[in-house]
Amino acid sequence: MRVLAIGAGGVGTSAALIASRRDFFDAWVIADYDAARARALSDRVADERFSGIELDAGDAHAVTEACRTHQITHVANLVDPRFVMPIFTGALDADCHYLDTAMSLSRPHPTDPHRRTGVKLGDEQFATEAQWIDKGLLALVGMGVEPGLSDVFARYAADHLFDEIDEIGIRDGANLAVHGYDFAPTFSIWTTIEECLNPPVIWEKDEGWFTTEPFSGAEVFDFPDGIGPQECVNVEHEEVLLIPRWIDCAKVTFKFGLGQEFIDVLQTLHKLGLDRTEPLTIKGQQVSPRDVVAAALPDPLTLGDKMSGKTCAGTHVTGTKDGQPRKVYLYHVTDNEWSMKEYGTQAVTWQTAMNPVVALELLANKQWDGAGVLGPEAFDAVPFLDLLQGDYGQQVGGMP
Repeated sequence: MRVLAIGAGGVGTSAALIASRRDFFDAWVIADYDAARARALSDRVADERFSGIELDAGDAHAVTEACRTHQITHVANLVDPRFVMPIFTGALDADCHYLDTAMSLSRPHPTDPHRRTGVKLGDEQFATEAQWIDKGLLALVGMGVEPGLSDVFARYAADHLFDEIDEIGIRDGANLAVHGYDFAPTFSIWTTIEECLNPPVIWEKDEGWFTTEPFSGAEVFDFPDGIGPQECVNVEHEEVLLIPRWIDCAKVTFKFGLGQEFIDVLQTLHKLGLDRTEPLTIKGQQVSPRDVVAAALPDPLTLGDKMSGKTCAGTHVTGTKDGQPRKVYLYHVTDNEWSMKEYGTQAVTWQTAMNPVVALELLANKQWDGAGVLGPEAFDAVPFLDLLQGDYGQQVGGMP
């Protein structure tokens, strides 16, 4: 296996450091728009299998050429979702397998955005499935932590813990604090704005996919490992688009414990138009307001030594087993103190990056195999969870 890992930011850095401890691949080529950053990460890993190159992730042809130059077999897209389609297309044109942690962007319904879906997350990728199948190639989409590990939990619950499922609800919460800043998101603000301000999608068996208002459906969820109760709200997320394709259930939701301050900031950015991606002309320069916001905030990659607390990703499932009601919350917690001590990277990016590395190892040893555009729940969850809890030393909570 020869991997082109695109992105040397928080997730790309964590993925390289995690992968460096594994032996399932022959080459890991780190690609970034900043060649110096890619090479610095390669030098930090200090492993001859790693190298760093310059690459424009928005140029599908450049992705294809990089794949061919470096004899790549698998492309790991570890950058924010605005680059999904050029990377996805470039990998297909190069006859490479593909993996990402977020899917192609949605576009709200033009006249009824808070009731009806427009272009859904992943629609552009699923539209190309026949091409991937014809080439015998796999595009494994949504293989981060959420989506990704959350979908693996859903698959495991459906196969082993329930006879009938009423609701699969992804619930994400944290008690992370960033010291020294009034406001400092621990993940890409570009992606956070995208998923939090778009109309959230809900799936119900009788109605299919439909949308609702951002930050709606507030409920208090009590997170484990000392994180505690948090108010969670509806957020647009890939699991709602993925899980119903492969798992039989009555309803799928995604809710995030954002906190009122975070919601207030996002709503203010929206009121001011600073969430927009369309460029404005300022003193002769084309500038996207959202890019300005991202540039003004600290890079999440640099926040680890200023952070404390834990982050929890999990899947809450309700239904019946052997005729009796049942509810289960399968989850994974990462403690920032641990991830900084063990890997030198902060908890949120480390937890995201762990899962594509595990998935690549399963693809390398053929425990996961397939062709087409597939989500994590299309595969047997047991090999993933066995490897995660075994060789990768992680604990999964909530297992009966």
